Amino acid sequence: MIISSVSLRRSQLAVASLFLVLGFNFGTWASRIPTLKMQLNLSAAEVGILLLASGLGAVFSFPITATLLHKLGSRKLCLLAGALIPLILIALSLAPTFPLAMAVMALEGIAVACLNVAMNSQGVEVELAGKQAIMSRLHAVFSLGGLLAALFASALTLVTDTLWIHFVLAAALLWLGVAFASKGLLPERIKDAQPSQGRRFVMPTGVALWLGLIALCGTVVEGSMSDWSALYLKEMAGASPQLAPLGIACVSGTMLIARWLGDGWRTRWGAERLLTVGGLLAGLGLAMALLVGGIVPALIGFALVGLGVAAVSPCVYAAAAQHGAVALAAVTTMGSIGALMGPPLIGFIAHASNLAWGMAVIALAAALISVVTRQLDWR
Repeated sequence: MIISSVSLRRSQLAVASLFLVLGFNFGTWASRIPTLKMQLNLSAAEVGILLLASGLGAVFSFPITATLLHKLGSRKLCLLAGALIPLILIALSLAPTFPLAMAVMALEGIAVACLNVAMNSQGVEVELAGKQAIMSRLHAVFSLGGLLAALFASALTLVTDTLWIHFVLAAALLWLGVAFASKGLLPERIKDAQPSQGRRFVMPTGVALWLGLIALCGTVVEGSMSDWSALYLKEMAGASPQLAPLGIACVSGTMLIARWLGDGWRTRWGAERLLTVGGLLAGLGLAMALLVGGIVPALIGFALVGLGVAAVSPCVYAAAAQHGAVALAAVTTMGSIGALMGPPLIGFIAHASNLAWGMAVIALAAALISVVTRQLDWR
């Protein structure tokens, strides 16, 4: 496909807009988990179950995502999922009971899995069209979305603490982002080296399996930090409601910087070294913050987590794309599962002991990134 520089730039901005949308969506509802907890009168375990509903939605989205990706293509699937996610966000703010909130979160898991697979596929399409690495910067924009959502939530709570007003305003911004993306997305060029012979989805094996495990660990860390950092700061470190969302801001802020520079770092040092060092930095940084305790050590530890795991998704998805669209979809879906299944696990651990032990599991998952990375030949 021959594409002009103007069209290429428009396509890059279109895909980046979708990454921003997904990051802003995550950051919006994650930053208000303490409010959801109070509004629905939930225990820590019930918060975990609520997040588990989203994870189960992602798990059972396998056939749905694969079928829609096959029939619609990544461009149309991006727009469909992008249109539905803001509606789901509004529905979550209005859910009057715990069971209804669980149903909404299950739909959230399905829609997020669809958009995640489709927009990463679009990212690789744009890389192929422009012959330029941009995946790290695209994921930087995802982190920017989470950062902007956290700051938006923190500022809005100074004016009103009403959840539905916040989520309606956020949904309007999300729809604007999807509308902006609608004109610049590309048709598919990625083809599998070996056709799947009618199968819509196959589980990853070999290299794709190891890449999927790294993606799983990385998104367990990223998703759990987004979902539990505000609650940890409020309940364990004694932060005010205005300071609590800044935990997400610290994670997203350092992740944004590292991902914006990540394409150059990957070229200079290689994906293996980047992921090995990053996993250790995130794991040890968070572990030390938990041992010391307090608001400031927590914010520093959260910032190190963002810095350490920033390279995981861009490196893994770029590597998976070399093995075809099926491998990319499978690895991306495993990443979605980590983001959505990790947080409920932390909730169950917090209920059984306390949230500090739950956060310790996040540190362990970060360290596992280094271990699994060493099982692959990245040359």
